[in-house]
Amino acid sequence: MSPTAERTDRADRVSRPDATDRTDPSDPTDPTESTEGRNPAEGTAPTPPARPADQDERVRRWRLVLGGGPADGTGRALGGTDAAVDGALTALYGQGEGAGRKPGGAGAGGGGAAGGRSRGGGLGSSAPSVARWLGDIRAYFPTSVVQIMQRDAIDRLGLATLLLEPEMLEAVEADVHLVGTLLSLHQAMPETTRETARAVVRKVVEDLEKRIAARTRSTLTGALDRSARISRPRHRDIDWDRTVRANLKNYLPEFRTVVPERLVGHGRASRSLKKEVVLCVDQSGSMAASVVHASVFGAVLASMRSLDTRLVVFDTSVVDLTDQLDDPVDVLFGARLGGGTDINRALAYCQSRISRPADTVVVLISDLYEGGIRDEMLKRVAAMQASGVRFVTLLALSDEGTPAYDREHAAALAALGVPAFACTPDLFPEVMAAALEKRPLPVPDV
Repeated sequence: MSPTAERTDRADRVSRPDATDRTDPSDPTDPTESTEGRNPAEGTAPTPPARPADQDERVRRWRLVLGGGPADGTGRALGGTDAAVDGALTALYGQGEGAGRKPGGAGAGGGGAAGGRSRGGGLGSSAPSVARWLGDIRAYFPTSVVQIMQRDAIDRLGLATLLLEPEMLEAVEADVHLVGTLLSLHQAMPETTRETARAVVRKVVEDLEKRIAARTRSTLTGALDRSARISRPRHRDIDWDRTVRANLKNYLPEFRTVVPERLVGHGRASRSLKKEVVLCVDQSGSMAASVVHASVFGAVLASMRSLDTRLVVFDTSVVDLTDQLDDPVDVLFGARLGGGTDINRALAYCQSRISRPADTVVVLISDLYEGGIRDEMLKRVAAMQASGVRFVTLLALSDEGTPAYDREHAAALAALGVPAFACTPDLFPEVMAAALEKRPLPVPDV
């Protein structure tokens, strides 16, 4: 990794708010604030001379960004908390030729040089040293930054295998990305680690359920009731807005009254299984976050009596995890992240399980990199749509935005009337409500 990239990463972490941040964010010479697009000739007021304290703070921040060494040009020595913060950053992002690799040298927190000596990045090869580093960054940075630095450590320094050790798992800040890494490793986990791993996964799952469950149930219950309208409703089930609109032609101006010849009512969808939902989830390695969210959503949907929910995960093989939907943690540990992709085979299985096409929604969650038979996949989607199935394609179900995906396959699906788009967990209930009611999907603007 180039020195410029290393310094960009360090600058991004230093610029995040934390307990050691004492810089005025409006300071125009702050090294972590962009000056792009500023035009000195636009009549802006001259910057007042910096006070000694301001100047010292700017030098301090530049020193943390540049990482020390003879070329940083600051001549600033760090001590106390600043030295520890610098050591935590250097252990991960390093400096010079050693950066971005996993040397066997310096441990976490031990590289906070007070002077200008050159240091190589590294967390060592043992779980205790990494656990100490994790404790350091949790003390010096907010949770959002800690999670980013954990992912960087796994990606840059190849620390994934250390997650197999219980003491390491107990030290990490759990998030969806960490769960994805654990799921990719769980086949290799020793028995002593699995219970700790399950506890970490369960914490993330429970946090997700608290975030999405109530809103999902509320949104979909309303959609199911509206989709089950009846023509002879009881008084308490009348949908007055739709009844008035349906009878506007019967308006009597002299009496200023609408004569309701036809009543429109809400059905009671919860009394019987009215709709079927099939979640068909790609479990290739790039879809880890989507698998986590889909498993939680699957469990929430399965808890609704008005829905018959099926969860199918696939790579080149197909696994039906419907019988485990009462516990999303079991679902996640039943998935096997990685491997190839055969979307056509997965859709063939889902199609064979559909009993009432007109009342079924199939949600394919995949980046559409098909390793199976492309034309057969498209024919199968078209056949399901022709039979009355509402087909939805999500390129991702996560907060990470649109991933890399097969644009040719996405365009082919769009030509069939099936738009493919990335969906956040917050938007998913609205997407499902629209699909159940057979309304246009709320496709986000790209």
